[in-house]
Amino acid sequence: MKIGVLALQGAVTEHIVSIEKTGAVGVPIKRVEQLEEVDGLIIPGGESTTIGKLMRKYGFIEAIRDFSNQGKPIFGTCAGMIVLAKQIAGGEPGHLELMDITVARNAFGRQRESFECDLEVKGIDEPVRAVFIRAPLINEVGPGVEVLTVYNDEIVTAREGNLLVSSFHPELTDDFRLHQYFADMVEATRQVQQQNRI
Repeated sequence: MKIGVLALQGAVTEHIVSIEKTGAVGVPIKRVEQLEEVDGLIIPGGESTTIGKLMRKYGFIEAIRDFSNQGKPIFGTCAGMIVLAKQIAGGEPGHLELMDITVARNAFGRQRESFECDLEVKGIDEPVRAVFIRAPLINEVGPGVEVLTVYNDEIVTAREGNLLVSSFHPELTDDFRLHQYFADMVEATRQVQQQNRI
């Protein structure tokens, strides 16, 4: 099983290390055609406006929408969550506009207000270690979105079908269980698609 990490900006190497702890193969994705080689995709943190511009420049917007339309799972962390959202607070449209959520940028404040904590994530037995760096928040979710984690009454992890998002950076800790959760989503999708081919 291969999981790609969009390698335009952000903690690409750290995500690949976490992916490989799950037993999957991590692939840095720098060209659109590489998406055909992977079963799932992670959009890492960074600066969402910059990631959006680079995605447009290199043709990734339509390519990732097609990838999602094939049912392949996508996991957005921090800025990656903003990139996946349909709406950005203030009425600004999203970049990929795939997930039925509205997000607020830098909702936890600036870099010096970054912090770590343990969070309960629905579907994972023990609390997950989370690193928040200029983290966004989910302000609103659509009817098809499952809230997986609430921190201080704010939504910080959610899932809608084949899409998973977190406000925090799971790749910056030794705890790879959120990556395992995503890898399990990818494996389940692969099995369904293989059965449909038979």
